[in-house]
Amino acid sequence: MRNLRNTVQLIGNVGQAPELKTFDSGTKMTKFSLATNESFTNAKGEKVENVNWHNVVVWGKLGEVVAKHVSKGQELAIEGKLNNRSYEDKDGNKKYITEIIMNEFLFIGSKAKQETQPF
Repeated sequence: MRNLRNTVQLIGNVGQAPELKTFDSGTKMTKFSLATNESFTNAKGEKVENVNWHNVVVWGKLGEVVAKHVSKGQELAIEGKLNNRSYEDKDGNKKYITEIIMNEFLFIGSKAKQETQPF
């Protein structure tokens, strides 16, 4: 059961194009947002759509692959772990953020067929 700790699997659409950043140390990080959708019928019989946005972070070589091959709107299946952190903004206010540190991904949906380059 050790492998089940802090594991996240999501299927969604890329909402923000991946952004690659290289630090002074040479370490590379890519960030993007992923939208997951769910729909249900409420007590009044109305169909309700609920969209959740997730911040995704990818480190190293996999981050480079994501920055090169993933684009806004693509449907992805991702696997990773949750990470919570805090920081102070420029005004000194403490901010909290939850991110998914992605370990692997798959292209799915109709745009997956358009991707032909091997990784």
